[in-house]
Amino acid sequence: MSKPKILYEGRFIEMVAEGKWEYVRRNNSSTTIAILALTQDDDLIFIEQMRLPVGGPVIELPAGLVGDDGDATEQPIVAAIRELEEETGYTTNRIIELGTFCSSAGLTNEQTIIFLAIDCHQVGAGGGVAGESIQIHKIPRKKAASWLLNRVKLGELMDGKVWTALALAQRRRWKVPVK
Repeated sequence: MSKPKILYEGRFIEMVAEGKWEYVRRNNSSTTIAILALTQDDDLIFIEQMRLPVGGPVIELPAGLVGDDGDATEQPIVAAIRELEEETGYTTNRIIELGTFCSSAGLTNEQTIIFLAIDCHQVGAGGGVAGESIQIHKIPRKKAASWLLNRVKLGELMDGKVWTALALAQRRRWKVPVK
C-alpha cells in the first residue's frame, strides 16, 4: 500500500487516504478499552451518555482511550481500571481481558479490548471527567439482558460493545482467575 495522505487533521482524529481507501484514525491512540463491570452484589454497571454523532444518549460500557491521560506507555489494563473508576466510581483488583476486536474495520483503525471486572466496589462518585455527564445504571446480572432489550424496544440506542462483552463473559462463565 502507499503511504497514507492526511486529508484532514483535527485535535483527536484525522482522515487519511491510502491508495483508493479513505478512513479515520485517532491522533492520540488507536486502542480503546471497555469494561464489563460486575459488582460484589452481582449487579452489572452500564453507563448512559449523550453522543453527538448519533444525536442522543447511548447505553454503553465504561470505556475510554488507552493513554488519554497523557501517558503514552499506559497499559490497557491500567487504562481499564482508570476509566472504570473515572466513569462509574467503582474499582476492582479482579480484572481480565476477554478479547480484542475492530470497531469498524472499513472506517477506522481503532481496536477495542474488552475486560471483565469482577467484585467491583464503589470508591467514588463516578460520572466522568469535566464535560461528561454520565448516568450510571446498576442492574442485577440476571435481569441485565431483559433490561437492555427493553431499553432498545423503547427506541434507545445501545453500543455494540455491550452485547459483545456479555457474550464473551458468558463464554468464560463470568470467571476471573485468582492471582
